[in-house]
Amino acid sequence: MYLRRQIDSELLAWSKSPNRKPILLRGARQVGKTESVRNLAKQFDNYLEINFEENQKTHAVFTGDLSPMQISETLSAIFNVSIQPGKTLLFFDEIQACIPAIQSLRFFYEKMPELHVVAAGSLLEFALAEIPSFGVGRIRSMFMYPLSFDEYLMSCGEDILLKKKKMASPSTPLHQSLHEKLLVYLNRFLILGGMPEVISTYVQTKEINTCLQIQDDLIFSLNDDFAKYKKRLPVSRLRDVFKAVVNQSGSKFMFSKIIGEPKHKLAKEALDLLIMAGLAIPVVHTAGNGIPLGAEANSTRQKILMFDTGIFMRISDLNLGDLLISHSFNIINKGNLAEQFAGLELLKSSSCYQPGSLYYWHREAKNSNAEIDYLVTKGTTIIPMEVKAGTKGAMQSMFLFLKEKQRNLGIRVSNENFSQYDNINVYPLYAVSNILSKI
Repeated sequence: MYLRRQIDSELLAWSKSPNRKPILLRGARQVGKTESVRNLAKQFDNYLEINFEENQKTHAVFTGDLSPMQISETLSAIFNVSIQPGKTLLFFDEIQACIPAIQSLRFFYEKMPELHVVAAGSLLEFALAEIPSFGVGRIRSMFMYPLSFDEYLMSCGEDILLKKKKMASPSTPLHQSLHEKLLVYLNRFLILGGMPEVISTYVQTKEINTCLQIQDDLIFSLNDDFAKYKKRLPVSRLRDVFKAVVNQSGSKFMFSKIIGEPKHKLAKEALDLLIMAGLAIPVVHTAGNGIPLGAEANSTRQKILMFDTGIFMRISDLNLGDLLISHSFNIINKGNLAEQFAGLELLKSSSCYQPGSLYYWHREAKNSNAEIDYLVTKGTTIIPMEVKAGTKGAMQSMFLFLKEKQRNLGIRVSNENFSQYDNINVYPLYAVSNILSKI
């Protein structure tokens, strides 16, 4: 079962563009990169998919001369598939396993620009770090994440409900019945997360326990992948830091809190590797005085998100029964799940052509400690965004930020319906993706 993805339209537009570059599809393992390319392949007369982890013999094709014409002729003969510019989609999967294949992409752009070439890989950032230049300006990157809540609604056949949600805004709230229906879907999505295999299984079977077993399989698979990093760091250190990401969710990440970690340097290296692999998402502190937010970022002060809420909940062993039967969001206060979900949705609703960046603001002062969960931007405007798990909660930090930075608009995300009061726009948690398009 193919799950429709928002990136499908971008890939289709790329395929029809006369001035296209080879695509490098980047993202963590099993987020759906391969299936999206296979879906795109339906638009072509011919399709050749090469997995460099499975087909070790193909590595030899990329030794020596990287002439795209010669590579195409050899691959066509090996796999008995015609490779014709304009008619064939050539897909290099798990390309990180063959460094010369990555280097060859630039030559496809320079010497065979009519041929549609897509490459994808996990742990790809590790391979790219070893290449001085892999084709800047000649290759276009696209970034993929697990399914967003909007994509989950599409998978469930709720296209009309999704359209209604997208049309809603603080000035035009949803009918209460639709709001409550979306909250029910959100409850389920927080448990399932966005890994395609989990969502596909749920849509077809509606068996939560089966989905949880698949999550367990995915977690074991991720841990097994750590062995591929062993030349860089001990596997045990990576597992300790991976667990620490879950344990410290929602707060400043402290290397000193990692059990059995006497040397912060190793822990920092492990965290950097997890971030490169797309399994950990940094939310970096910024002073928030101006654009770009990264100009005043302090990378020594950051919070870390797990890349998927379902994987996060499974590892943290939260009581899923409470969330399944509850229409309130009290349970998601545990583990700062609402804040994590909101951050991931911001990333997923950003442009697929740039790696997403998340920022927060924290002021530490005597009798005036304040924190804003996320800062979002619209043009040159910086807008503070606070995430509340329920329908209540003071917003002293929000008003302090607005006053100190002389800003006139804030966003509150909660399980309330869309609404407005004073200079605060309220968005439901399930509508975080609306924010960037509405502000």
